[in-house]
Amino acid sequence: MTDTARARKLADRIRVVVAETLQRRIKDPRLGYVTITDTRVTGDLREATVFYTVYGDDEERAASAAALESAKGVLRSEVGRQTGVRFTPTLAFVADALPDNARTIDDLLAKARAADEEVRKSATDAQYAGDADPYRKPAEAEDEDADSIDEAAAAADEPGGTRGAADEDGPSQA
Repeated sequence: MTDTARARKLADRIRVVVAETLQRRIKDPRLGYVTITDTRVTGDLREATVFYTVYGDDEERAASAAALESAKGVLRSEVGRQTGVRFTPTLAFVADALPDNARTIDDLLAKARAADEEVRKSATDAQYAGDADPYRKPAEAEDEDADSIDEAAAAADEPGGTRGAADEDGPSQA
């Protein structure tokens, strides 16, 4: 049975130990601005994955990855010494994809803002297709209904009015 709380505590301790050791003991010139972002330990506490980020371009990232791989033994022995566990977990260093994902999301949000601004600009210059208020007001509706009934009655009384036109097209729906 695995104890996830114990694995989480060990992962947090490994993250701190590796970060302090990189800062104080490892003097490799290839090691750039490395930040340890996260550590995960398997349930059996045998393997630890250390996630890191490097500030710089691809060349500096590759150099830092090589420096971390060469310092893996020193880092593992320091983890074993400071944690006091029976079996010191093996360390695997993985470049964290979180900054790249965050940059991609920031780019997508910037595109969405630009599109929203474009829509907002076109909306300020736009005019309504009909009236500004396309809905009838209750008082206007009663007046218009009364006017249309009066007009329909007057047209029906006239020779060649709407009843004559309706008879030619088909039966009226009065």
